[in-house]
Amino acid sequence: MCRIAGALRTLLPLLAALLQAPVEASGEIALCKTGFPEDVYSAVLSKDVHEGQPLLNVKFSNCNGKRKVQYESSEPADFKVDEDGMVYAVRSFPLSSEHAKFLIYAQDKETQEKWQVAVKLSLKPTLTEDSMKEPPEVEEIVFPRQFSKHSGHLQRQKRDWVIPPINLPENSRGPFPQELVRIRSDRDKNLSLRYSVTGPGADQPPTGIFIINPISGQLSVTKPLDREQIARFHLRAHAVDINGNQVENPIDIVINVIDMNDNRPEFLHQVWNGTVPEGSKPGTYVMTVTAIDADDPNALNGMLRYRILSQAPSTPSPNMFTINNETGDIITVAAGLDREKVQQYTLIIQATDMEGNPTYGLSNTATAIITVTDVNDNPPEFTAMTFYGEVPENRVDVIVANLTVTDKDQPHTPAWNAVYRISGGDPTGRFAIQTDPNSNDGLVTVVKPIDFETNRMFVLTVAAENQVPLAKGIQHPPQSTATVSVTVIDVNENPYFAPNPKIIRQEEGLHAGTMLTTFTAQDPDRYMQQNIRYTKLSDPANWLKIDPVNGQITTIAVLDRESPNVKNNIYNATFLASDNGIPPMSGTGTLQIYLLDINDNAPQVLPQEAETCETPDPNSINITALDYDIDPNAGPFAFDLPLSPVTIKRNWTITRLNGDFAQLNLKIKFLEAGIYEVPIIITDSGNPPKSNISILRVKVCQCDSNGDCTDVDRIVGAGLGTGAIIAILLCIIILLILVLMFVVWMKRRDKERQAKQLLIDPEDDVRDNILKYDEEGGGEEDQDYDLSQLQQPDTVEPDAIKPVGIRRMDERPIHAEPQYPVRSAAPHPGDIGDFINEGLKAADNDPTAPPYDSLLVFDYEGSGSTAGSLSSLNSSSSGGEQDYDYLNDWGPRFKKLADMYGGGDD
Repeated sequence: MCRIAGALRTLLPLLAALLQAPVEASGEIALCKTGFPEDVYSAVLSKDVHEGQPLLNVKFSNCNGKRKVQYESSEPADFKVDEDGMVYAVRSFPLSSEHAKFLIYAQDKETQEKWQVAVKLSLKPTLTEDSMKEPPEVEEIVFPRQFSKHSGHLQRQKRDWVIPPINLPENSRGPFPQELVRIRSDRDKNLSLRYSVTGPGADQPPTGIFIINPISGQLSVTKPLDREQIARFHLRAHAVDINGNQVENPIDIVINVIDMNDNRPEFLHQVWNGTVPEGSKPGTYVMTVTAIDADDPNALNGMLRYRILSQAPSTPSPNMFTINNETGDIITVAAGLDREKVQQYTLIIQATDMEGNPTYGLSNTATAIITVTDVNDNPPEFTAMTFYGEVPENRVDVIVANLTVTDKDQPHTPAWNAVYRISGGDPTGRFAIQTDPNSNDGLVTVVKPIDFETNRMFVLTVAAENQVPLAKGIQHPPQSTATVSVTVIDVNENPYFAPNPKIIRQEEGLHAGTMLTTFTAQDPDRYMQQNIRYTKLSDPANWLKIDPVNGQITTIAVLDRESPNVKNNIYNATFLASDNGIPPMSGTGTLQIYLLDINDNAPQVLPQEAETCETPDPNSINITALDYDIDPNAGPFAFDLPLSPVTIKRNWTITRLNGDFAQLNLKIKFLEAGIYEVPIIITDSGNPPKSNISILRVKVCQCDSNGDCTDVDRIVGAGLGTGAIIAILLCIIILLILVLMFVVWMKRRDKERQAKQLLIDPEDDVRDNILKYDEEGGGEEDQDYDLSQLQQPDTVEPDAIKPVGIRRMDERPIHAEPQYPVRSAAPHPGDIGDFINEGLKAADNDPTAPPYDSLLVFDYEGSGSTAGSLSSLNSSSSGGEQDYDYLNDWGPRFKKLADMYGGGDD
């Protein structure tokens, strides 16, 4: 038992140090006493206190757990106490004796009972001046021996130890340079050595952080280190003699920068935004906040803990949310989220390092804004049970009533938007309800006209519901109902004619003053005593009038079916009926008169002009009749010639071909050319029939074998006017002018072409010069031509059968050539003259060949030939005056010349 008690006494301080809990009184376990368990709370602080710095945590024992305690400080200007007992500094100030002690009060909100406890603050101890002057012991690092003598030989020794790293805390206050270790070689007893260090921090960037005394080997640091910039330095120590020769192998020195809690936690965002649906159950995930600490994350300095400092508003519970102190996940812990009551919560989140130790850890805060999103937990409700409206009859697209509803859900969302429908009272579908997107009101609209004389009132039953169904578990009906009472207002309506249009049948030719019919209108307003008066609105031929009181229509002119105002035997007239209501209304009606034809138009000859030849043959004139009446007052027609003048029947004869056509011919063998007027009697088939003498203008002219007029007067006889004749003459003149201009232009072009001469200087004339070409013939042997081939071209040997070995080098190479029609060969024996004549004829018939007298222009071949003119070379006719025997001495190539001019008889 003694050993166990001793072990417990040893472990308890160790556990207390690991937990790093604030100092709290243990109190008595046996009895629970309401109040502070400690009489005095103590805290050790640095000299400067910062605003918002947590100082310590006081505990209040609440035995029954029902007390609601409120904390207060005796120094409210300097300190405040949170609801969880955490004491904070209200402002920044240096800690002095006047702030060293103050009181904290705890008061029950219901019973007003009050408790108090004292808080004592003390400064951290600082180093004394004597301790600072005392130099600390410096560790010594000795180069290990690499070789030793054994039996007269050097032998390598194994390195059996490793130099441990040097741990150096960051942010050291010095004094600098601060000695770290002393590097020494055991050969410094016999040699004068020099020490140096290399590596980052010494001679490499960042340079100058570590220095070494070359004589003593003392390694020092020159300034404070920052672990967040460089956490480890790797140096190499060297030892050389005064000549620079290496005495020892370099040794590695590792300096670890020990982390200090010099960085506060920093939230990734100062303001975090999250959402949670209203009505969410406890345990619903909301959002995650994250903070980072630049200190070592594997040490307490970088281990963060989260907690919620405050919640605003605190309804319906001050602890609606909780946070996972390690991950930062925020979840709901209480029910009762209602967007219609609280739309947004603001949480102050604190992140503290040192695993959340409020005394030694550094803290920082951020804001988490949680928006409560809307769900459809409130149906729309009508603001009244009955709505009233009125509408004039015969009006459409007018708003009758405005239905208003209330919905507690978020505006302009599917859970707030209302949908209206008519559930009863409108069997014919004369009303519709549209939703106003801004106000969410229902607009009752008339979509079909309503007649007051048929329906004076409508009572509609309407229902309203949301675009989306209600959320599950909502104890409300999904829709709300109301009634709409619509009153129809009687208005003055237009009188109307019946039937419209009205059709009557009458014969044409009625005299003025004849009563045709009565055309009256009716007034749909049965409950209004009104008078109707009539006026004429449209009467194209001005044939009718209407009585303004009784609507009787009477003629004021003769009706004519052949009038241009009559279309398809129907004449249209429009009349206006107006009442004396307020305001006065009117309606129109159309009277259609179908006119029956009478025989009131005599037939006329058609055509009225014709032409024929001076003799009866070879043509005649076909005529017909034009009658504006219709059957049976038109054809068939009878054609005849009058008895006077007597020359008509003596010169002409008419023959009826059928009921509509007749033929007019010359009765005499010859009639002098001219224009004659032939009267023709035409009678229709009406009852009684109607006759008319029509004049046919006949032009008699001289004709060709085809029966066409040949004299110039035909133009006039054909009915061409003076303007047409002038236009034809102008066209002919313009055409002649264009032809003349073209001829002049062609002649001028020929003159310009003839005027173009090739101006060549006589010295540049190459016709008598010898030009050097790349291909020269085969010499004298090529001048042995067979002239018989010109006489018999058909016996020419084709190139394809020539031996390849005897082909001349200057001949055109053999290749496929296009096949042209072969000109017929001259009869054997051939004659070169026939061949030339055929070529000449072909050239004359070629449209692309130039005229024989035109100037042919060839390519200019240059000037300045080195050869003289060959015209100065004259050959002797006999050749006997010169001696050509020397040509035999020039070789076989000149043998031909020697034989020709060498003086032989041959």
